Amino acid sequence: MSQSQIFNATKHKQLERKIVTLLNAQPDFLSSRTASSPRAVGDAIQTILAENFQTLLGNLAGKYSAKFARRSMADLAFTDEDDFYIVVDVKTHRLDTSFNMPNLTSVERLARLYEDDQNYFAVLMIQYAIQDTQVDVRHAHFIPIEFLAWNCLTIGALGWGQIQIANANIVNINEGYSRKKWMLELCDVMLEFYPKEIGKIGGRIDYFKQVKDRWESKPDNL
Repeated sequence: MSQSQIFNATKHKQLERKIVTLLNAQPDFLSSRTASSPRAVGDAIQTILAENFQTLLGNLAGKYSAKFARRSMADLAFTDEDDFYIVVDVKTHRLDTSFNMPNLTSVERLARLYEDDQNYFAVLMIQYAIQDTQVDVRHAHFIPIEFLAWNCLTIGALGWGQIQIANANIVNINEGYSRKKWMLELCDVMLEFYPKEIGKIGGRIDYFKQVKDRWESKPDNL
């Protein structure tokens, strides 16, 4: 399949540098209260990006939108100059936290999105530190999900399954990785994951059969 030119090594790396510069150039936007809340910091960063990302893209993008419901796959979305549709999920990670396992997207949603080779699901991860009330952005990663190596991903048991970064302190990137190879690896991961979930469900069914038996044996006046 043809690929978006945005994700060649030159263009998306330039965008990453622009994003870091933009965020670090912002006037302080946190209070002493919000600085301690990763959710508040993440929401503030996402708002700044939504307001400025189209400008950063410049002539790389055509149609652009930053208005999506909270449960949507997208925080931002745009079409590029070759009419690829790029859905962007913004993630933020405070570097001095010991553990963080962010959800990326549902495996079912991603599989449906990727039925069309013109679609991309891109992750924009902002890694930052806090000094008093000042955000110090250290790194930005702007990549399609298929550039994320499976050794830093896991599947969470929610709905069809949620693709998660296993530990946001460890992000392994394979630049230019084949979507076909990555999606086949996803299928292998899920075909191993679902039988394990079936086994867990069988154990839960047996447990509640035992619970029911215990309650049925109790007197009715309880």
